[in-house]
Order: sequence, then C-alpha cells, then structure tokens
Amino acid sequence: MTDTRSYGDELAVVTVTFSPGETLRRFIETLDEATQRPVRVILADNGSTDGAPERAAAEHAHIVHAPTGGNLGYGGGANRGVAELGDQYGWVVIANPDLEWGAGSLDELLDAAKRWPRGGAFGPLITEPTGEVYPSARLLPSIGRGIGHALLCKIWPTNPFTRAYRQSEAAITERTAGWLSGSCLLLRREAWDSINGFDPRYFMYFEDVDLGDRLARTGWLNVYVPGARVMHIGGHSTAQAPKWMLTEHHRSAYRYLADRYRGIKWAPLRIALRVGLTARARLQSRR
Repeated sequence: MTDTRSYGDELAVVTVTFSPGETLRRFIETLDEATQRPVRVILADNGSTDGAPERAAAEHAHIVHAPTGGNLGYGGGANRGVAELGDQYGWVVIANPDLEWGAGSLDELLDAAKRWPRGGAFGPLITEPTGEVYPSARLLPSIGRGIGHALLCKIWPTNPFTRAYRQSEAAITERTAGWLSGSCLLLRREAWDSINGFDPRYFMYFEDVDLGDRLARTGWLNVYVPGARVMHIGGHSTAQAPKWMLTEHHRSAYRYLADRYRGIKWAPLRIALRVGLTARARLQSRR
C-alpha cells in the first residue's frame, strides 16, 4: 500500500464488451436502480461487431464507448477501461455486460467499504437466471484442492474438494474470501493501482483468482457482501467458441499455479500440471 496518489470519491463502472447484444441494454437499465450516486460507465470494447456499445454511448451521456484496439481478453480490456478514468474516480466497478443489477446493490457495496477500511475488493451475492446462488466467494486454489476438484467435479459434483474450494457450505454472510468472482467487483482505486490491475497474461479465466491473491499479498482484503445482489446471465460472449474457451480455462489454470510454484525444485510439478491439464482439456472437449 505504498501508492501516494490522491483519489476522489466518484464512482465509475467499467464493463468489457464483445458484441454483448441485448444484454447490455438490461445492464444499463438496471444500473439506474443500483445506486443513487452519479456513475460514469466505460464500455471497454474488445471489437464488437453488433453495434450495441456504440448505440449505448450515443443514447446515454454518462456512457463512454472506449475501443481497446483489439480483443485484449477480459483482464486486458478492464485495464484499458480503468485507464480512461481520472483520479477523481476513487471507486471502480468491474462487471460483465450480461449482468442485471439488484436495486441498491452498488450502494450496499459502498456501505460495506466503510465497514472494511482494509477492503480492496468487494463482491456481491451473484445469482443464476434460475435463482440459484453462484459460489462467487471462494478459497484460493491449492495443489491438493485443485487436483481433487479437477478430477471429481464432473463425476461427483458434491465431493469434499469441490465443496471446500467453492465454499459451498459456508454461511451466506459478510466475510472475507480468498478471491471474488470478476463478473462483478467493486474495487478501491488505491488497491487496484497498488497491484496494477489485472495481469494481462490471462486472456480469460483465473484473472480474478490472481487478482484476489495479489491484493491479499499486498495487504488488502477481499470482502464478500451478500447484502448486495446481482444476477449474471453468463456465457454470452463465449458461447460461440466453447471448445476454445475450455482450452483457455485450462491454460489459465496452469499459468496461475506455475506462477506460484517457480524455480528448479518445482519443475517436475509444473510438468505434471501441464500434462494433466492439457489431457483434461482434450478429454472435456471431446465430451
């Protein structure tokens, strides 16, 4: 926490768009009910071809269409969007465009930030369109939990490794977590800048896990705030290339673990992880 820059108290929302379609309209409409504060919205556009981001910016004065110059992935796009903001924006929300905001959800997150002065990231309770609660506040992956979860989650979804990793049996109460889902995060700008945002090496998946870990290593807390609720449709931008995204998920998993087990003594483990994750990705792609 050594950044000496001074930040204001204004609020901005950054969403990474990639032909978001009609979901962006609901994102914008429900955002009006999420907070009583004025909000600047940055559409960090990774190359949309459906015209939805341009239309949204043309119709709303508080929305900015900010092309990134290419498909930078989720983390890279979010970084570019935050870079558009001046220092008056001390609070930044990173959110998927296929999200519908619960009434007062952003104000709930901001209230929680007052209760947790060391909180760097704050995540709401996220529901699926079916109403089921998504496990968005989890433990950081470890080798033991990771292997157990990877081997058993498809054939035994309620196995103890998966339950522990997802915190499936944890009380739905305000608490700290190892990491929070990047589909909706309120970030203290000071915390975000102290770790230079998302690691752009993650094209998609695990960038939020890595972010939560690096925040904690720098002394910040990741805080789950279930009093704030949002609904995430999920999968809109990835539905056209499911096999490619499956491969990317496993590639990101390897990158995350390899970064944390560096050096010669861990080389055999990294080789085993690469072989195992590559085989798992191929097997799931066939299915």
